[in-house]
Amino acid sequence: MLLTLFRLLSRLPLFALHWLGDGLGWLVYLGSATYRQRLRQNMTRAGYRAQLHQAIRAAGKSMAELPFIWCAPADRVLATAEVENWSLVQNAIDSGRGLILLTPHLGCFELIAQVVAQHIPFTVLYRPPRRASLKPLIEGARERHNLLLAPANLSGVRMLLKALKKNGVVGLLPDQVPQNGEGVWADFFGRPAYSMSLPGKLQQMSGAQLMLCYAERKAGGAGYLVRFVPFDAPLGDTALTQASAINHAMEALIARCPEQYFWSYNRYKTPAGVVEPEAIP
Repeated sequence: MLLTLFRLLSRLPLFALHWLGDGLGWLVYLGSATYRQRLRQNMTRAGYRAQLHQAIRAAGKSMAELPFIWCAPADRVLATAEVENWSLVQNAIDSGRGLILLTPHLGCFELIAQVVAQHIPFTVLYRPPRRASLKPLIEGARERHNLLLAPANLSGVRMLLKALKKNGVVGLLPDQVPQNGEGVWADFFGRPAYSMSLPGKLQQMSGAQLMLCYAERKAGGAGYLVRFVPFDAPLGDTALTQASAINHAMEALIARCPEQYFWSYNRYKTPAGVVEPEAIP
């Protein structure tokens, strides 16, 4: 039923879906006290409270555009993407070192995998949905030409490392909260957040290059601007320094279009079995 609905909605033009998303964003914001509180708290902490109304509408657009991104024909989806600095990616591939793309929950991050996969096989770390009913929709939508899904477990990590050692390109959501034992506490907008240690480990084990990317929504449903940005900061040798450097890079990237960040995400939660940062000796 849900898959059928998404396929029907995918036939609508992008500007219509974004128009519907404006209203959807406000509906969710006004209808959920928990969502509303988290959105306000996270934006205030980061210093972007002034963009609250824009963020509400952008969050609705991010939901409303999913049928188009996931279910519309690939050529129609890719036609909405204007790509900036692809030469950075090509240079990294030509260097023979492999490439780790770090994509935060900023703008239409679901689009980036399709943009990269039209040029080269792309392996993406993927966490299956908790609801089994969503699995056919999400996995089917993400399984496109040249796009490989690596499960968020040891098997998936091996897939990523294997791809990198063959000069491949892999993708991670570095601001996604990892499971117990897969991260460290590192500041994110001034507050400790349990942060992935995997990007740093992959880089150390493979020697691959790190790069940032995001897809900014254009106004009026005119499409997306996909940007690739160099990662210039030194990672350091420890999981903490690496996670801190990546979090700092994410903050700088978010500052480019803060209203399009996924502020309602529970970024500061404590995963099961993880010791609270205040309790760490």
